[in-house]
Amino acid sequence: MSSKPFKEPPKLAGGIPFAGHIVGFGKNPHAFMMSLRQRFGDVAEFNLFHQKMVLLTGSEASEAFYRAPDEVLDQGPAYRLMTPIFGQGVVFDAPIKKKNQQLQMLMPALRDKPMRSYCDIIVGEVESSIAAWGDGGAIDLLEYTKLLTLYTSSHCLLGSEFRYELNAEFAEIYRDLEQGIQPIAYVFPYLPLPVFRRRDKARTRLQELVTQIMEKRAGQKEQSTNVFQMLIDAHYEDGSKLTPHEITGMLIATIFAGHHTSSGTTAWVLIELLRHPEHLKTVLAELDEQLGAEGRVSFETLRQLPKLENVIKEVLRLHPPLIILMRKVMQDFYVKEFLIKAGKFVCAAPSVTHRSPELFRSPDAFDPDRYTPERAEDRDLFGWQAFGGGRHKCSGNAFALFQIKAILCILLRRYEFELVDDPDRYQDDYQKMVVEPGSPCPIRYRLRQAPKTCVHQPGFDGKPKDQAGQSFRVRVDRDLCKGHANCMTEAPEIFQVDDKGQLTLLDENPPASLLDKAKAAEKYCPNRAIRIVSEG
Repeated sequence: MSSKPFKEPPKLAGGIPFAGHIVGFGKNPHAFMMSLRQRFGDVAEFNLFHQKMVLLTGSEASEAFYRAPDEVLDQGPAYRLMTPIFGQGVVFDAPIKKKNQQLQMLMPALRDKPMRSYCDIIVGEVESSIAAWGDGGAIDLLEYTKLLTLYTSSHCLLGSEFRYELNAEFAEIYRDLEQGIQPIAYVFPYLPLPVFRRRDKARTRLQELVTQIMEKRAGQKEQSTNVFQMLIDAHYEDGSKLTPHEITGMLIATIFAGHHTSSGTTAWVLIELLRHPEHLKTVLAELDEQLGAEGRVSFETLRQLPKLENVIKEVLRLHPPLIILMRKVMQDFYVKEFLIKAGKFVCAAPSVTHRSPELFRSPDAFDPDRYTPERAEDRDLFGWQAFGGGRHKCSGNAFALFQIKAILCILLRRYEFELVDDPDRYQDDYQKMVVEPGSPCPIRYRLRQAPKTCVHQPGFDGKPKDQAGQSFRVRVDRDLCKGHANCMTEAPEIFQVDDKGQLTLLDENPPASLLDKAKAAEKYCPNRAIRIVSEG
């Protein structure tokens, strides 16, 4: 701890009694937070109702936020609005130790091996969704991606029962749960409002359906490998099993996380590509080279699309679905030269940090090339933070990117698209808790002429490289590792991940012959927890 005295964060004056600065924040939270940073810097305090909120932006302040232990910064009190949806004692409403055990139970379905089985499901869903499109037409892009990502997420993560047997009813239940996320719920989550009554009724009905499916699965010989089944089979450290109430809440949390990020981002990727035809041309050339006219979209081919991935990352920089992440300060918290006292709330703001000129050159410009190896403007792990960061970085980030890439591969290879309205009319809707393009979001489509490009087969060309003398070390940031196990798939000689997601580094100084495998592990780690350090 520094010996110099710490000071209180600078405070935004004004506001109205009881409500604080809710008017400015509620009108456009992104613009409000941008102005706050421009005026006060990386650390600034404002009021929302009776709560004192401290905004943390920029790399250094964000790193302090994301790396802080739960005992210092706790998610639970900041997300009480989700308690009626997830359920009491589930995720954010659970004690810290129990919450972390619950979240760890979700990880096996998001690891490398299960992820490889999801590709065919997603491709099949996209193909089914466009089967009746014909040669051309028009759609509301956001409504289309919302429904499609709900189907793909529920099919992959929950199982075929939710996708086929409960299709219409589950979509209706999910809609009522989703509409229960209202700003007023931050302060008054149980007001007798019609939207909250529908939310509570939907939560009760979903638990009834979950219980019925659990009873049905108990009598089946073959077990599924999705999140639902893994939760049925899981148990706490004391050996107790999850209740139907807890499983229901965790299933809702899983779909919320996978659906919200993917639906709006998928729509924004297509919109930004249509706004920037030079990048659309580049992405189409990459798809045609990798997949040709009939190339199969697979887990491996989706990993060989750096141009498309860079476009998605740039969309997530400019249009992050979650623009504010909150924690309650449980113990006095120090950031830079400031002391933030226990009892206050702190907020990270991805949309604000993403517009920082010290982190991103020309931050308001759409520039996917900023993520090329030469520029690597995402090298700062707490600068680009679309999925959060540190110990609480979204565990489903790999699934989200994988799902978005798969959807766009099918759509862009099959159809050409154009915006119906003026390109500038497509804007973020900051009135929503999860930010997405404003509605309506119309686009036109027409059948694309099939490419004639030969399919590029990914992998190494020619003979293996001579790596004699290329000694290296492996470094792992344990605070970032989430146990996805991609590293073990790529380099089992170096990494081992157990059933609880704990990583063991088998060899910190591997032989030079394993350099390519080690670099693949570094490349495909979703949380970028691995670093390969060359020593000659």
